Amino acid sequence: MTQIYRKTEGPADWRGLLADPDRQWRAGFSAMAAAQSWEEGFPPEVAVLCGADAALQLAIVEHKVAMPGRGLPSQCDVFALVHADGQDMAVAVEAKVDEPFGPTIAEWLGPDPGTNKTLRLSTICSWLGLTDPAPDLRYQLFHRTAAAIAEARRFRRPVAAMIVQSFSPTRRWFDDFHAFAAALGLPAAPDTAASRALPCGLALRLGWASGDPAFLTDRCGNA
Repeated sequence: MTQIYRKTEGPADWRGLLADPDRQWRAGFSAMAAAQSWEEGFPPEVAVLCGADAALQLAIVEHKVAMPGRGLPSQCDVFALVHADGQDMAVAVEAKVDEPFGPTIAEWLGPDPGTNKTLRLSTICSWLGLTDPAPDLRYQLFHRTAAAIAEARRFRRPVAAMIVQSFSPTRRWFDDFHAFAAALGLPAAPDTAASRALPCGLALRLGWASGDPAFLTDRCGNA
């Protein structure tokens, strides 16, 4: 995967980085909402969950992070290097509106998962300090959090954070996030973050940030 990145000049530059631009790049969907939000600066709802005096050092759009074993990487809507609470952190941001968190672990594994899927899931769970995760938990939350951990190691950051930036006025799919946090022994509430130590010594921070619904409209003529 590339280690050379290009600066964006505005929200429209995000479109070409999407896996399916024709389907994803629409007003009211998370891709456009996140692009418009981040292009105006470090979103305050994300910054506050990172900690006191949060400062954005770098943000990368649609950042791909290799996962254990073979297969597709974990593609973060935004990956950010942040300094907050006197610490450096690696932050994986998952933007949502009405989109679900994808298949459950049981659905992703399928009836005959094979060695590679089993290896990938077991490795991610070992990073999180989990054994036998509930099959109804959403796999996307696992691999997006794993992306934060992998990049925290690569950039030598003591804190890995995974933040859901939800633009849904009804906080759709929050229950799935809550269940994932509970599996890690963490409380979850909208617009709060919780932390715990990981087996590798890093600190993990999870949070649900309520994005400004004003970004659900096309503010810049991004068609």
